[in-house]
Amino acid sequence: MTRPPFPPVSDADLTVVRRQLGRPARGVLGIAARCVCGNPTVVATAPRLPDGTPFPTFYYLTHPAATAAMSALEAGHVMPELLAETQADPDRMAAYRRAHEEYLADRAQFGEVVEIAGISAGGMPTRVKCLHALAAHALAAGPGVNPVGDAALARSTWSPDVCACAPEESG
Repeated sequence: MTRPPFPPVSDADLTVVRRQLGRPARGVLGIAARCVCGNPTVVATAPRLPDGTPFPTFYYLTHPAATAAMSALEAGHVMPELLAETQADPDRMAAYRRAHEEYLADRAQFGEVVEIAGISAGGMPTRVKCLHALAAHALAAGPGVNPVGDAALARSTWSPDVCACAPEESG
């Protein structure tokens, strides 16, 4: 089940993402997930940035409140718990491997980059390394695709169903 391509990214979206990140966004192909208010939450990023750098993180979390929530979970060392829960459940482990394959298939629609072949993000398919990347994938793909991303979102203080955008994030 592949999701891209995305509608063209607008200048207003890029302005919001620039504000969210505090820097210009690089290689944005589209908005993969949005806040309930319409602001970008996850951008889809080219597998090779404009400067030629390979970039495996296709789904990139930009929403400041979501990013802060994932950072708080990481600071609380939730990754080993999520990995242990995933490894203890064969069905969940299989779903995590499928999420990795789907992530690669989504990114491949925008070109193959030999330097990152087989590398997805967040530690998939065998580790839990970056909750930001896993949550971004879960938001972009929708519930039930990335079980670890879903679990991170469920444990976080941020909800994709409630706008937590700062007023200055509006385009």
